[in-house]
Formats: sequence, C-alpha cells, structure tokens
Amino acid sequence: MLGEVIDNTAPLLDRGRYFALVIGDKYSKGEWIPLGFQCMNEVLRRGFSLKSIIVKNFDDTRAKRDQKQLWRYRALVGGFYIFKHEYIFLFKKK
Repeated sequence: MLGEVIDNTAPLLDRGRYFALVIGDKYSKGEWIPLGFQCMNEVLRRGFSLKSIIVKNFDDTRAKRDQKQLWRYRALVGGFYIFKHEYIFLFKKK
C-alpha cells in the first residue's frame, strides 16, 4: 500500500526535491520484520535516489522513564520486542 501512496504523491513533488520517510520496524510472531527497509525499497523502485538513512534512537523516552523493568516484563510475557529506534530515510526525486 505504501507503493500506492508514493505513486499518488510523487507527481506533486518537483524534480530535485526531497522526500522523507519516518518509519520503524515490526515484530510479529517471534520474527523481526524489517519494515523500514522494505518501505525504502518501494521508494527506490519508483525512481527516487537514497540520500541518507538516519537512525533515531529513543532509548530513554519520557513515557518509559521510570518503568523500564515493567516494559521489559510486558515484552517477555507478551512475546513482542521493544524497539528503541526508528529510521528517517531521505530520498531525492530524480
């Protein structure tokens, strides 16, 4: 579905302008799904060039400030992974 979004919005972006995508990965059924890189490939397939990948680390967020052990427990019991990063992809329209 991201491909459809890019197809619909790319014509609005002038040549030489930049497109930014902020996205994290996904963890499902005990498997890490590199959603960020899958989305990056969708944008590249549509003729954009990759200018930069920025990894945004949010290890110590305010929401989890004093509850790290609680979140770790919830992750272990619930079978999910707590991501501590997300990606900012910067593309340039050719």
